[in-house]
Amino acid sequence: MPETGEHIDEYAGERIAVVNDGARCIHSRYCVLGLPSVFKPNVDGPWIEPDAAATEAVIAVVSKCPSGALRYRGSNGVAAEAPPGVNTVRVWEDGPLAVHAELDVAGDTASLRATLCRCGLSKNKPYCDHSHAEAQFRATGEPAAKDSAAATLAVRHGPLKVTPTKDGPLQVEGALEICAASGRTVARTIKTWLCRCGHSKDKPFCDGSHKAAGFVG
Repeated sequence: MPETGEHIDEYAGERIAVVNDGARCIHSRYCVLGLPSVFKPNVDGPWIEPDAAATEAVIAVVSKCPSGALRYRGSNGVAAEAPPGVNTVRVWEDGPLAVHAELDVAGDTASLRATLCRCGLSKNKPYCDHSHAEAQFRATGEPAAKDSAAATLAVRHGPLKVTPTKDGPLQVEGALEICAASGRTVARTIKTWLCRCGHSKDKPFCDGSHKAAGFVG
């Protein structure tokens, strides 16, 4: 069944339908640079042509969309996108938190991928809307490793629930590996609180700074 919504468009092909949720797009451009025969910006009419390349190639590019703005529905024997074997959140330099897991973000289970605001300025919280760039937000993508980086999780995948607490951090429940932008492990946990106000001195973790900063969100 086609997905519908104010910012959601669906482009049906013979074997897959590509869904675009424009409200979640952060213009990382993996799609238009990775497969320009399928993803064609600045054109009149439909800008996604799922049948213009091999289905496997389209799936590979869609699966790299960090924000989850792009996703796909398979048909005629094409399997749905599978959750990862390891739940991860990657800390982007001067940017958002990129999550890959079987996600439930404040009740939104539409995608396995999401970029979550950590500058505190997004107008589409808890999702990133690229406000960090205009605000020249600065935060390292290579935080120091915690003691829990050496921990072993009995289960490394499964449901991951992300709850934006009122005027506070992201409460994250479920197996999770927190990674630096380089891929280095920062921490392993089954419950944590991640900063989304932009003021923590222990980013990406919350240190209570949202209270003094008067963060609202």
